[in-house]
Amino acid sequence: MPYHNMKYILVSGGVISGIGKGIFASSLGVLLKTLGLRVTAIKIDPYMNIDAGTMSPIEHGEVFVLNDGGEVDLDLGNYERFLDVTLTKDNNITTGKIYQQVIQKERKGEYLGKTVQVVPHITDAIQEWIERVAMISVDHSGEKPDVCIIELGGTVGDIESAPFIEAMRQFQFRVGHENFALAHVSLVPIIGPVGEQKTKPTQTTIRELRALGLSPDLIACRCCKPLEPEVRGKISMFCHVGKEQVISVRDVLSTYHVPLLLKEQGVLSFFRKRLDLDKIHISTEQLIKGECILKEWTKLTEDHDRLNKSVTIVLVGKYTNLQDSYLSVIKALEHSGLKCERKLILKWVEASELEHKCEKINPEKHREAWNILSSANGILVPGGFGNRGTEGKIAAAKWAREKRIPYLGICLGLQIAVIEFARNVCGFSDANSEEFEPYATHKVVINMPEVSLTHLGGTMRLGMRSTIFQDGTEEWSTTRKLYEASNFMAVGTQYIDERHRHRYEVNPEYRSALEVKGMHFVGRDETGQRMEIMELRGHPFFVGTQYHPEYLSRPLKPSPPFLGFVMASAGLSLDTMFQN
Repeated sequence: MPYHNMKYILVSGGVISGIGKGIFASSLGVLLKTLGLRVTAIKIDPYMNIDAGTMSPIEHGEVFVLNDGGEVDLDLGNYERFLDVTLTKDNNITTGKIYQQVIQKERKGEYLGKTVQVVPHITDAIQEWIERVAMISVDHSGEKPDVCIIELGGTVGDIESAPFIEAMRQFQFRVGHENFALAHVSLVPIIGPVGEQKTKPTQTTIRELRALGLSPDLIACRCCKPLEPEVRGKISMFCHVGKEQVISVRDVLSTYHVPLLLKEQGVLSFFRKRLDLDKIHISTEQLIKGECILKEWTKLTEDHDRLNKSVTIVLVGKYTNLQDSYLSVIKALEHSGLKCERKLILKWVEASELEHKCEKINPEKHREAWNILSSANGILVPGGFGNRGTEGKIAAAKWAREKRIPYLGICLGLQIAVIEFARNVCGFSDANSEEFEPYATHKVVINMPEVSLTHLGGTMRLGMRSTIFQDGTEEWSTTRKLYEASNFMAVGTQYIDERHRHRYEVNPEYRSALEVKGMHFVGRDETGQRMEIMELRGHPFFVGTQYHPEYLSRPLKPSPPFLGFVMASAGLSLDTMFQN
């Protein structure tokens, strides 16, 4: 296949995992887009899982879902939000995917009797995968990207990442020096009472990287404060790079500041020269778009720093010990807060601590949880699986309904609100979900008939699906008005497209009983049988969505359900908001 003049930037990390490679890669992509370039991104995860779908959020953070139903690493969410692109499941490479592909080819005899080995067969498969996926258009233009950012997960030196490191060592020669650059993100810890910045961990990780055949073009040093000039000089000298190739990625007020922080230190200018980016033909339209992105991003950071008024949202969940479990939800709330000119104060409540049994076991925690819930301007119950904390979430939904506090339920959060309403308003005292109580008399939430109960990986209702607003909702449905006003809904239509990830749904047999009492399912699927959007008529804001609206939220274009929820929590009216 003839080689296309694609530019590749590999982002690797050293010293510790979770150092911020994803934010660095996303921020670098934003800067490249300001030049008018089309940017795509690939995340390499060295674990053996085929995808992130079967992993606990406590273990690996949230599972991010794409249009095509791919369950992927949360960093792809960062890419989509920062770059405003639409990626595919193939943009997330795992060891499991690569080995599965190679083994399937071996079983078919495609290696013609050769001994199949890590080198060259696995490493070739990795390189071919990257070249193929880098060419896929990620925007509405259909044009292939100009630059592909590849983030290598984990830490250099890990056994798991060795085949990928070797593949990238070969890849730099495959595509040519002028088309391949490497940025390495490292940690510069501060030790001792005088706050000395230590360079030894960075020296060690760079030495290890070079021993594996890769030399960094840029060293991004993560530190809680800017690098001292002498520290920068020391890293430059011992790591064999110029001082301008050592940059400081210090802690900032929000991740939205990182692109401008990199720009201030000449990162864009460096890659522009290193990869000869000015030779890439960019249309006038793309150049204008790039200039707009820079202006909008600058304004975004300025607005973020100027927020004076606040809004307090309480998230009631079961994975609150690792907040990355709800990363997209947090970001969607932030996006809406910016739009509403409100600083987000997010408080966390472990759902099980709201339950009566916790009152007996640990009354102090129980009291504290209820005090936090009582302080909420808005209550959010996100998606999740399993029985733990269910009754606590139901109690939170009841509190929001009765106290007229704005409520947003996502996926499980919708089902929780339905269970609570069925019990306490409709009189079905034992109402429950088939997931939690298979033998309940009133199963108001049931397992979808087409999903597997034995195979968990990739068997849910996944990806982009349509939701149709029901006739008669035009005048009063808040959710519908939000989608129309935010331009998420095409003019002259009454449907929206959102991403799903669930295996349980509201039982359609109970729809009439619920609607008679005031809980309306204003949005349903194409068959009219699946309940997609719930609204409680007469409440300031009580909305549930079976889909996950957080996945499509963007910093400059917040998700309509989240925007409406934050507006209501801040006491803002819909009409006032969209007049501005």
